[in-house]
Amino acid sequence: MALKLYGAPMSTCTSRVLTCLHEKDLDFELVLVDLFAGEHKQPPFLAKNPFGQIPALEDDDLTVFESRAITSYVAEKFKETGYDLTRHQNIKEAALVKVWTEVESQQFHPAIAPIIFQFFVAPLQGNSPDQTIIDANLEKLGKVLDIYEAKLTSTKYLAGDFYSLADLHHLPYAYYLMKTPAASVVNERPHVKAWWEDISTRPAFKKVAEGMNFGEK
Repeated sequence: MALKLYGAPMSTCTSRVLTCLHEKDLDFELVLVDLFAGEHKQPPFLAKNPFGQIPALEDDDLTVFESRAITSYVAEKFKETGYDLTRHQNIKEAALVKVWTEVESQQFHPAIAPIIFQFFVAPLQGNSPDQTIIDANLEKLGKVLDIYEAKLTSTKYLAGDFYSLADLHHLPYAYYLMKTPAASVVNERPHVKAWWEDISTRPAFKKVAEGMNFGEK
């Protein structure tokens, strides 16, 4: 049975998983979940993720939710297929991939997520972006990216001189950030900018980005 991914292409978390699936060159079925109709809060989807958040992945009798858990599962199960996202043949490199995937979820994500919410979600709710929230989180994000800038002076990617899940996990939120005036937080840091331009032009992500039209008319 083919992998089934329940989600929406414009969703940051769905697109994170889609990028992983494309990097692994896997066959899968994308089952669209209509967020605006509230399908993610209805019993059929809640049976897959009781927290009512997309995406969810079905692989035969296994259901996995939380996008980073899904990418980790896919990268591990299909480690011999497509691009090696976990460096599974080198325990030290694999450990660094895990370190920087944690950095993304614990340092980068908490700073960037409120910015994306203000620019893209608040207007859909009839609110204007709150510049105070944007500015406060841009300051936090800038401090995180200062550390990235220093790291990327010595390695091409975050975990080393190889692309990995650690880089991939940044793509969706950074993609939307780069559509806003806040893109300067990346563009002002030359090594971070070069890293972004590299990872965002990989064929797997370019396929996914075609569907990332959140907030567009």
